[in-house]
Amino acid sequence: MNQQVDVRTSVADQARLAKQAARRWALATREEKDEALIAMARRLKQDEAEILSANREDLSAAQAEGRPESYLDRLRLTPQRIDELVESLEALAALPDPIGETIERWTRPNGLVIQSVRVPLGVIGMVYEARPNVTVDATGIALKTGNAIVLRGSRSAKRSNLALVHSMRTALQSRNMPHEAVQYLQADQHESVDALCTLNGLIDVIIPRGGADLIQRVVRKSTVPVLETGVGNCHLFVDESARYEMAEAIVLNAKTSRPSVCNAAETLLIHSDWPREQTLALLRRLAEAGVELRACERTRDRCPELAALLKPASEEDWQTEYLELIIAVRTVDSLEAALAHIEQYGSGHSEAIITENEENARRFLAAVDAAAVYHNASTRFTDGGQFGFGAEIGISTQKIHARGPMGLRALTSHKYQILGTGQIR
Repeated sequence: MNQQVDVRTSVADQARLAKQAARRWALATREEKDEALIAMARRLKQDEAEILSANREDLSAAQAEGRPESYLDRLRLTPQRIDELVESLEALAALPDPIGETIERWTRPNGLVIQSVRVPLGVIGMVYEARPNVTVDATGIALKTGNAIVLRGSRSAKRSNLALVHSMRTALQSRNMPHEAVQYLQADQHESVDALCTLNGLIDVIIPRGGADLIQRVVRKSTVPVLETGVGNCHLFVDESARYEMAEAIVLNAKTSRPSVCNAAETLLIHSDWPREQTLALLRRLAEAGVELRACERTRDRCPELAALLKPASEEDWQTEYLELIIAVRTVDSLEAALAHIEQYGSGHSEAIITENEENARRFLAAVDAAAVYHNASTRFTDGGQFGFGAEIGISTQKIHARGPMGLRALTSHKYQILGTGQIR
């Protein structure tokens, strides 16, 4: 009990520091914020050796624990990934500042001028797993939008996260900006997450980013509003009119380019009237790329030549976000059957149709209930950078406040400013 009290007190103390710093950040000019972001980018590059050394320690510990390669990929930092983090901060600095933007403005008959203006959310609590890049992306977006942030990463990435936070806070100090706006919770106990999620008055919103267990724990425990990100059980539907070359390129990219991320495809639906020879060729290409195929009975009956490659799919396979080189394959008889499968098993993240039939494409885009719906493109584009938002703080699969990749505007609220000339009621 005393340990729980100590953890809660420690978390509250850090949240209080962030709250105080948030007041200063909310009033920062665009120039001040952008210069701070550029300073953070330069410092990350300057400290690259120390950051990569800390990351190697995390990777070594994770390997000793027997973590799968998909987990190690999410944890791993490389010089290229450091460069990408630097570029994301520079890109954020170049984007327009949404704070102070007038959303709408109108004049009432009595002469009152009412305008809705973007303002920061305040203090963001970020709970996430094994992705050190989130530490930088989330911090950059928070600061650009005048918010403070309290980060709680996973134990497996602790050394990496602390090294990244140290660099960013050092950069803020060099610009005489309040470095207390970036807080990292070092307590590994679950109690620290629970404490963060119940600090009403100090934390304004919680954003969980990770596996289903983490997200649901935060949703259940939180008394603070939650901006919920979701798992990515993403589907590709190859319609009967799909061109083979396009289908192969999209399917391979969506599954194999980086299987450990949430916008990778997990289920492949193939129309039963798509030529069998093309189905065989596509499944062979996936297998050649190292993908394990778990297929429904109809697919296995239709492709007896691939019996050694097609493992029987179970009900659980349709529900699983693999995050590795595994894909579930199902044969369906129509667009409506594909839509029914996605409605039953989809997680509301990203879904795609590959077709030359414009009517089927329109039907798919209108009917699928997901944050991002694609026609003839890979689900791997569901990403803040790819959408032109700069970095992202996560991908929301809920419908209130924000949906899809959450960039700058997702971390703002608004307030009404009313301009009068002495009116009374």
